[in-house]
Amino acid sequence: MSKSKKPLISPGVKLVLIILLIPASITIYALVFLAWEELRSIPFINGLVHNEMDAIQGDFDLQIPEEYIPIYLSAEKEYGVPWTLLAAHHRIETRFSTMKTLVSPVGAEGHMQFMPCTFVGWDHPTCSDLGTGEITEAEKTDPKTIQKYGGYGVDANQDGIADPFNIEDAIFSAANYLAQAGVAEGNFKKAIYNYNHSEQYVEDILYYYHLYEEVSNELEQLVLAKNKEIN
Repeated sequence: MSKSKKPLISPGVKLVLIILLIPASITIYALVFLAWEELRSIPFINGLVHNEMDAIQGDFDLQIPEEYIPIYLSAEKEYGVPWTLLAAHHRIETRFSTMKTLVSPVGAEGHMQFMPCTFVGWDHPTCSDLGTGEITEAEKTDPKTIQKYGGYGVDANQDGIADPFNIEDAIFSAANYLAQAGVAEGNFKKAIYNYNHSEQYVEDILYYYHLYEEVSNELEQLVLAKNKEIN
């Protein structure tokens, strides 16, 4: 029987080496992390990081602005309406708020194009026909007035004003409307049709909704990761 070979390093020495290497490993990790943070401030490297958002949406005819995604997500959490459906409505209604005017020829107002009577409530004594009404500017943004007349306007940022021209209020109001119009029961088509009585509108919204759904997880992860860095 051959003699067993003695290990080159004894268990005791191995333990000592491991203990000695732990601080060194931590130091190396910290240096690498700090180096990466410095590199990220270089425009070229920073551009590579932010270009992930562009790469994911490369085939879209109009990309979803990054700054709106956290608002969509918050509205989804509050009302249960998929953020991608809200993005689809925002895309169709005002091309993500890039239109020259946020008031339509028929009187729809704001980022998500609410008729004043829908925003404030059809029980308002002046509401009829298309829903422009003779609602004062003060009434249009007053949460108490909106509650009184059964409107869908929401004061999302808690500033005491429910404003269709404020992006947060507008998106939350759209989520509120869609949830009550049918999305809460899973009836997307009904809700979308109620938002705008057009079969073509329904088709257009669903097209973008499904398009955004395909990359929703990737976009969410990027936004969440960026917010984590900021915080």
